[in-house]
Amino acid sequence: MTLFDNVPLIAAIAASLGAQMVKVLLVLATERRWAPERLLETGGMPSSHSASVAALATSVGILYGWAHPYFAIAAVFASIVMYDATGIRRAAGMQAELINDLVEELGHLFDEGFQPQALKTLLGHTYPQVVVGALVGIVTGIVVAT
Repeated sequence: MTLFDNVPLIAAIAASLGAQMVKVLLVLATERRWAPERLLETGGMPSSHSASVAALATSVGILYGWAHPYFAIAAVFASIVMYDATGIRRAAGMQAELINDLVEELGHLFDEGFQPQALKTLLGHTYPQVVVGALVGIVTGIVVAT
């Protein structure tokens, strides 16, 4: 068996890449602009993190059985990642937005020459973004594992 025979790994990578490609296509469809940089960015619709862990858990469940400890590990890991995406990472993104707004509003108080860089705000996900990412992952996991 080689690394390329590892079905859960292939499913997770395929789901993540697929979700990232959907982000690029959504920007193209909604904003009428080509944004290939979205392939490497976090946040947005759909959640590639959720897609990859859902594909991992789904493919492990199909291959080893839903009662197997491997599935339990993958499912718990997936739930933590998805919870984090909507909780901690989303909160960090919201705080970054607030700090960026404050820096812009109070920019006149900074020393001359001080140019603070805007913080990255697209960090976490909304619940719909995580759900759609998980659905992308489940479908990918089924397709790759069967």
